[in-house]
Amino acid sequence: MNVALTHDWLTGMRGGERVLEWLCRGFPRAPIFTLIHNPAAVSATINAHPIRTSFLQGVPGIYRRYRWFLPVHPLAISSLPAPDADVLISTSHCVAKGLRVRSGTKHLCYCFTPMRYAWLFHDEYLGRNPLKRALAAPVLAGLRRWDRANSAHVDRFVTLSQHVRARIQRFYGRDADVVYPPVDVDFFTPGAAEAHGGYDLIVSALVPYKRLDLAVRAYTQLGWPLKIAGTGTDYDALKKIAGPQIEFLGWQSDEHLRELYRGCRLLVFPGEEDFGIVPLEAQACGRPVVAFARGGALETIVAGETGVFFATQTEAALLAALQTAAAQNWSRTTIRRQAERFAPQQFINGLAASLEKCLAGA
Repeated sequence: MNVALTHDWLTGMRGGERVLEWLCRGFPRAPIFTLIHNPAAVSATINAHPIRTSFLQGVPGIYRRYRWFLPVHPLAISSLPAPDADVLISTSHCVAKGLRVRSGTKHLCYCFTPMRYAWLFHDEYLGRNPLKRALAAPVLAGLRRWDRANSAHVDRFVTLSQHVRARIQRFYGRDADVVYPPVDVDFFTPGAAEAHGGYDLIVSALVPYKRLDLAVRAYTQLGWPLKIAGTGTDYDALKKIAGPQIEFLGWQSDEHLRELYRGCRLLVFPGEEDFGIVPLEAQACGRPVVAFARGGALETIVAGETGVFFATQTEAALLAALQTAAAQNWSRTTIRRQAERFAPQQFINGLAASLEKCLAGA
């Protein structure tokens, strides 16, 4: 069976690229079709595949500015040739599922979410500037029409949580199998020391919808040590409101992240996520999570056993949850056991079952 893969863009190693890595291991000869590819920013596992990029690859500075070209992303993905394959597997939160396919090719889409920029979080991406929103409105309406139309070309949808499944049903009028992304529980393991290192941790892109501003203000008020691993456009704004005990670490390797997880007292997860692999990596290392009670976190964290939820995105609610978590005695064994439910084999088995149904036309 000839398989081709398509992914929105290859500019870093985030949760979506981790899923793509597992597909690359399963289909080691599959070509990858994508808008742009920065070889220095993705893993050797991905780079080992033949990779076909769109005309955006030649735009100067594209690795940093690819989101500026969102209105032409549909054109760029449509310009790529249809793969010569029996099956196309797309991993998509933007336009990858719009890649053309040949007659007879089955298309299985692992949809991280319907196009976030077009359907969701308008305030976080556009702010409240009325002129900016007015100018963006027709562009976003066109993207929604394109996205909905291309969803009809997918033979079977798979997604990463019940939360996103409901979103696919709402926006596309389609159902989806739920197959949780894999967590590398063999790599992310508890450290030898039971005691923590006296700091709390955030691992996240520094972008608006992650709501790191909420955590930074809360920790500045508490005076508790907080380490933040990640990069992004909100760095300057967050740094400006952060107290002296808050440390911005920038990008961290997986090895360094593992040590940060092992050494932290707890992980803070203040945004609404479609799934959220980071809380599970922390739990695999035996550390509890304080999370906003919306989205995928409700499917990965057990209240009172592996973490604490806060119901509203306010400083008062987060402060109360942090103080509750700090006062509790946590069991590393119980927390670790929750993460093991998301080991790679469940992903492999679930995706194989969905692929079989896709090929059978079920």
